Amino acid sequence: MKLTYYGHSCFSVIMGGKTLLFDPFVKYNELAKHVDVNSIPADYILLSHGHEDHVADALDIAQRTGATLVSNYEVVTWFQAKGVKNAHPMNHGGKWKFDFGTVKFVNAIHSSGLPDGSYGGNPGGFVIEGNEGAFYYAGDTALTMDMQLIPLTCNKLDFALLPIGDNFTMGVDDAVIASDFVKCNTIVGLHYDTFGFIKINHEEAIQKFKNKGKELLLPAIGQTIEL
Repeated sequence: MKLTYYGHSCFSVIMGGKTLLFDPFVKYNELAKHVDVNSIPADYILLSHGHEDHVADALDIAQRTGATLVSNYEVVTWFQAKGVKNAHPMNHGGKWKFDFGTVKFVNAIHSSGLPDGSYGGNPGGFVIEGNEGAFYYAGDTALTMDMQLIPLTCNKLDFALLPIGDNFTMGVDDAVIASDFVKCNTIVGLHYDTFGFIKINHEEAIQKFKNKGKELLLPAIGQTIEL
């Protein structure tokens, strides 16, 4: 699978010939100012929760591409009211088969509110499975024992995308434990460096995973990697 990182928690994965775009926050991210948000492709836009640093570019991209927006019921209906025509609502524990594979909406420990103050429902993460493999996107979350359910209910993960910035989400040490919980040794770090509260030491973070026999990948913004 090809993964392109667009900064913060935004990335895309190509699966089943479709481009899955997660939590688009590009235009207002100073670290991603070299990325042209109007050139980012999407067949599906998956939103973990309603915070602005995860949905800021979702409306524009959805309207430009005609992508199907996937999120919890509250986030989906908020975007539908703003004119998004293609959308699929989900909720915790639910699984749905799309043309690229399946999506399961799983628990995350965080908060959720939409940019205008509307109720954003409960935050979540996604387990994606298809012919090419499986991966987990944790969304913004604390370390939670619920992560141990993931390897019991899905195929073996090829990689997991975990927040590592601390303060608003789990940090590196908890993310190492999370990787044990989901039984995955290839981790892509997310939700770090964008703001002062979440700046990390890259070398130290990579070493902490290496000490446990795991690999932490921190692709450059705009970089595409094969997983």
